[in-house]
Amino acid sequence: MGCRDVHAATVLAFLSGTASVAGLLAAVLLPNWRQMRLYTFNKNERNVTVYTGLWIKCARFDGSRDCVIYDPQWYTAVDQLDLRVLQFALPLSMLTAVSALFLCLIGMCNTAFVSTVPNIKLAKCLVNSAGCHLVAGLLFLLACAICLTPSIWVIFYNNYLNRKYEPVFSFDISVFIAIASAGGLFFTSVLLFLWYCACKSLPSPFWQPLYSHAPTMHSYASQPYSARSRLSAIEIDIPVVTHAS
Repeated sequence: MGCRDVHAATVLAFLSGTASVAGLLAAVLLPNWRQMRLYTFNKNERNVTVYTGLWIKCARFDGSRDCVIYDPQWYTAVDQLDLRVLQFALPLSMLTAVSALFLCLIGMCNTAFVSTVPNIKLAKCLVNSAGCHLVAGLLFLLACAICLTPSIWVIFYNNYLNRKYEPVFSFDISVFIAIASAGGLFFTSVLLFLWYCACKSLPSPFWQPLYSHAPTMHSYASQPYSARSRLSAIEIDIPVVTHAS
């Protein structure tokens, strides 16, 4: 597998990265990071479940889908440290992953629509596909770390809240979506790294985001100076015989 063709690995990596970003967006918007279930012993009343998200809070009675209490300004008064960290971590992870997708798309378009033999005059301005995918893989890995760490912390912080107050707290579906999205970002970075390692069969340095010279310059390279010197010496030493008339 070479660098100069679009392969299934890069296409699969792009699709996996897109799905992971979509999962992160769903986890950010859903109000299902933590549940607080409030029980009542009055038979004439129903239990209440408070759904806490990163931006809104919603309280519902059991068996009802309508919010009895809806707080759209919850993001300004978050009193739980793990959710406050997630408010900054998940958008940053999404921004990093989108940047990686953009680089991956540039690399794919470069290999698909650009000639494999660039113009010598523009060689230093052309994008190297291997460099694009390498940087994209690093950005996907960084986005995975930014997303995964605070998402797992929610689980431990939930146990801390149950010990400190009452065992009424439980983490909700957004935690699983965020962790699955982080796994998708890690899988995407692994695919891009494998593609880049396959490209190492080409004669290029480890870090090559740009062409250092045009590929055609190898075939037209001049001989070393030592070879030209020896050739000149041989030509000079050839005796010239002249006959006088």
